[in-house]
Amino acid sequence: MRSADHPLPSSAAAPGRIELARRYAAVRAGTLALVQPLSAEDQCVQSIPDASPTKWHLAHTSWFFEAVVLQPLEPAYQAFDPHYAYLFNSYYEALGPRHPRPQRGLLTRPPLAAIHAYRAHVDAAMQRFMATADDVRWQEATSLIELGLNHEEQHQELIQTDILHLLSCNPLLPAYQPGPPSTNSASNSASEPQWLAVAGDVRAIGHGGPGFAFDNETPRHQVLVHPFQIADRLVTCGEYLAFMEDGGYRQADWWLSDGWAAVQSEGLSAPAYWLAPDDPRAPAGHWQVFGAQGVQSLDPAAPLTHVSFYEACAFAEWSGARLPTEFEWEAAFDLPLITQMLGHCWQWTRSAYEPYPGFRARSGAVREYNGKFMVGQQVLRGASSATPAGHGRKTYRNFFPPAARWQISGIRLAKDTA
Repeated sequence: MRSADHPLPSSAAAPGRIELARRYAAVRAGTLALVQPLSAEDQCVQSIPDASPTKWHLAHTSWFFEAVVLQPLEPAYQAFDPHYAYLFNSYYEALGPRHPRPQRGLLTRPPLAAIHAYRAHVDAAMQRFMATADDVRWQEATSLIELGLNHEEQHQELIQTDILHLLSCNPLLPAYQPGPPSTNSASNSASEPQWLAVAGDVRAIGHGGPGFAFDNETPRHQVLVHPFQIADRLVTCGEYLAFMEDGGYRQADWWLSDGWAAVQSEGLSAPAYWLAPDDPRAPAGHWQVFGAQGVQSLDPAAPLTHVSFYEACAFAEWSGARLPTEFEWEAAFDLPLITQMLGHCWQWTRSAYEPYPGFRARSGAVREYNGKFMVGQQVLRGASSATPAGHGRKTYRNFFPPAARWQISGIRLAKDTA
């Protein structure tokens, strides 16, 4: 990231500055790699208000560095286009008004080529800043750049989940990343889950050591965890299919009131992206699942994904179990026999998204990053198959409304110890 025109100041020889510049380049390139399979038309459309067009993600992640790092800390920086501050702000009240979220799919202008030029403009300015910033500005910028990179990694996952929802609305069910046909057979099955005992104790929960963490993962604090048991693996598609075949979507007894209302009002009968044998979009004699590789045969042994908190609770009730709290999930993370904690799906917990005791949001505009959403949402733990490598961790607190099904969300069961 160093150039002959922008030699590093004396303090820039520190590995932290060089490594951060390299990480910046890698993360930004990773985003562009994710959108490579998509057409310009793919990248403009918004399928639901909760999802955003790919083009908007490309612009917003660039706007974040422009608004949070370059404009406050680089006096010589010239904005690519002053209108972009309005178009690509997401929810930061401190940074001004913004285009309504449900209308992002109406932004056919600026064209995709202009968004790529915007990214290149911001990248060049960031590289100059990282090469030439004096020690005072660099110290102020370091944590903001790291936050921006983790923010972009979040949007890398959203790019994938948002485009999957969009493509699922197309009757052709086109693949985002075409792959070989599934070889799964209906005889596939997972081994019976093993119940791992966790002793009751006062546990230290949350991030408290070195390395990056979002502010909602702090402060580290003590929580009393009662004795419990937790499944060593995630719930599978085959197990959920058994719930469905036992009348899972037809019996109110297993459902929370709001969940049962959603079943009735939305006509829910299966997880999102499941295709019944009689689905005219992809006729087959068995259940199928639409995913990034297109339509594939349902694998009974695969971890279940794309269910809401309501569906997770109903399945747990049917199973004679429950969802773990986020504190139980974290306490079980390092158990020797536990599997599938990261990299498969986000796992719903029974914990509402609330601030930890003593929580303090960051200062400045980024104080709005997490804290303002701490109401009406459920915590998910883990990391999904779309989460960038190295982004998931033991203390990560994801959060979504309980009805959300478009994220890669699944189920791990827990039980009280008798």
